[in-house]
Amino acid sequence: MRIPRVYCPIDLTLNTPISLDDNAAHYLGKVLRMGAGRPVVVFNGEGGEFAGTISEAGKKRMQVTLDSFDDTERESSFAIELAVGLSRGERWDFVLQKATELGVTRIVPLATERTEVKLKGERLEKKWQHWRQITVSACEQCQRNRIPELASVTPLADYLNEAKAEQKLVLHHRDSQGLPAAHNPSSAALLVGPEGGLSDSEIHAAQEAGFNPLTLGPRVMRTETAPIAAISVLQYQWGDFAS
Repeated sequence: MRIPRVYCPIDLTLNTPISLDDNAAHYLGKVLRMGAGRPVVVFNGEGGEFAGTISEAGKKRMQVTLDSFDDTERESSFAIELAVGLSRGERWDFVLQKATELGVTRIVPLATERTEVKLKGERLEKKWQHWRQITVSACEQCQRNRIPELASVTPLADYLNEAKAEQKLVLHHRDSQGLPAAHNPSSAALLVGPEGGLSDSEIHAAQEAGFNPLTLGPRVMRTETAPIAAISVLQYQWGDFAS
């Protein structure tokens, strides 16, 4: 049986029992039905991971004693920032999950002209926490030891002013440009529209801000497909998918 991995955002110390938070305790105790003596892997997002053993599995708490530390890193040396128009429900959750698995460093949910999702106040905060948990769960599954940064919902105009990546790309189907010729950039910002895509004026503004147009073939991809395909291409060309 595969040893489960759980995220625990506290200081982790060898040979000292730690109490898992409710999410991790529920997953191990209720979902996997694991009891005392079972092995687990714990990480706190600061790099590396700890091998441990469940030392207490009660109804109200679960404790793990950490036995050893492994400084393994699984982050790509090529930093990818994904800025993507907010979409509805499961489509957005899918983008968050798969972008995390593919090694994205930072995710920026964008408010654009055609963004139909409107969130404010407490509802927005609750949704953001849900999105954050999706990235955490994806890291637990794909064995990343660092959680990608999840920004707050940002207006597109603000994002265009703040994007600092070495290679900036705007993905759309109104052009025929492939990846620009670049000699191993260290970082990229990938801009993708929401359902309905970016407007002509938004594409123009992005190009004025230094974003090169990028088209992936002759077919129009859905908002949840396009960023995953583009991230894969970037990782193959400049990141850790390269042979």
